[in-house]
Amino acid sequence: QVHLVESGGGAVQAGGSLRLSCTASGRTGYMLGWFRQAPGKWREFVAFIGWSGFPTHITDSVTGRFTILADNSKNTVILEMNNLKVEDTDVYYCAATRSASTTRAADFSSWGQGTQVTVSS
Repeated sequence: QVHLVESGGGAVQAGGSLRLSCTASGRTGYMLGWFRQAPGKWREFVAFIGWSGFPTHITDSVTGRFTILADNSKNTVILEMNNLKVEDTDVYYCAATRSASTTRAADFSSWGQGTQVTVSS
């Protein structure tokens, strides 16, 4: 079982930037991912990365604005979010999976508590 702790959420104006961190303790899975969820909506895939830094995948809606990085020495995965839009407002969750290159929330077995990102116009 892996324990995940997110940090770095907050409130920012549109066009601004935030940096989310996810630190993993315990035996990690093959890959860590970020999802986001708004009230009453499905949990949406954002990005994943292997602990070696490969493979990586970022969903089309944030490509070019979000970057995912892995710091293996610190067991930490970073989601750098630039040029934030109002529609990026969500609770962001870090998750771990032993499945390779999956974007399905159901394949991720460990989840963090979530961190709120609020983007205002």
